[in-house]
Amino acid sequence: MLVLAIESSCDETSAAVVRDGRQILSNVIASQVDVHARYGGVVPELASRKHVEAISVVIEESLEKAGVTLDDIQGIVVTRGPGLVGALLVGLSVAKAMAFARGIPLVGVHHIEGHILSPLLEQDIAFPYLGLAVSGGHTHLYRIDGIGRYTILGRTLDDAAGEAFDKVAKLLGLGYPGGQVIDRLAAEGDPTAIDFPRPLLHQKNLDFSFSGIKTAVLNHVRGYTQPLNDEQLRHVAAGFQAAVVEVLTRKTLRAAAEHGLKRVVVAGGVACNRGLRQSLLSAGPEAGLEVFFPSPGLCGDNAAMLAVAGDAYLEQGRTAPLDLNAVASWSLDQAGWME
Repeated sequence: MLVLAIESSCDETSAAVVRDGRQILSNVIASQVDVHARYGGVVPELASRKHVEAISVVIEESLEKAGVTLDDIQGIVVTRGPGLVGALLVGLSVAKAMAFARGIPLVGVHHIEGHILSPLLEQDIAFPYLGLAVSGGHTHLYRIDGIGRYTILGRTLDDAAGEAFDKVAKLLGLGYPGGQVIDRLAAEGDPTAIDFPRPLLHQKNLDFSFSGIKTAVLNHVRGYTQPLNDEQLRHVAAGFQAAVVEVLTRKTLRAAAEHGLKRVVVAGGVACNRGLRQSLLSAGPEAGLEVFFPSPGLCGDNAAMLAVAGDAYLEQGRTAPLDLNAVASWSLDQAGWME
């Protein structure tokens, strides 16, 4: 089956053509980073406007790169939620219009579902496995028993890990988005120079909390009488990243052990972080786990990742009606998530 996938949940407009839910023929992404950088974060109204401007061009480019036309497309897959509702509505409205006009079946997919299934575009991974979805808006642990069969095991109680990276980068004057900058600086700093807290690390639950680490960094920086020099910035970045990575790693290993899972998938924008990759790729095998990451191009928001689930649902006849609406806040769980 040849599907066209559309993603517009936040600040990337993306369209992809994927065959049989595995073979990527094209995956075009238009970023809005330059638009939002001056504000230090995503401005929802601007994001929606930029999606409107970009989406037709992105879809046309994805079809052209795949060497196909709409006549060849057998299904349309679109992000239904969660995300910025205005941004979601742009992609969803275009997908529904195309499905209606061309008589093509439509499927709405959960954004995080796309992330935690994205490594299947590149490699075979047997179910069940543990999924760590870690991005700017989400830090969740799921048991994944198959496509459409998800059980949430832990979640962030406040800031997501990626959000904490961006907020710390902003208070350090490193710009937006800050994850890549902190990752680079952390590699040059001493992670033991500053001992930031590890919230909920020793709690028995599998939930996360990152607002306390962010506040600890703020209070530490306020203790300096002069602006931080390059060496101090590197040490703060290294200490902060070490704290976040340790919490993510140890909670993930604990979840896998408690639920008897031998495979772990780490996905989402923060899955590009070198510190997190090194930590889990080292600690995982030591704990008897296989650890999988998508390639960097599939870590951030992209349309191709939606096709894994979308293709399966189309094959099962689980299509969406044309009155399908966007859902800004939507829990991905085993029971009734499609409702």
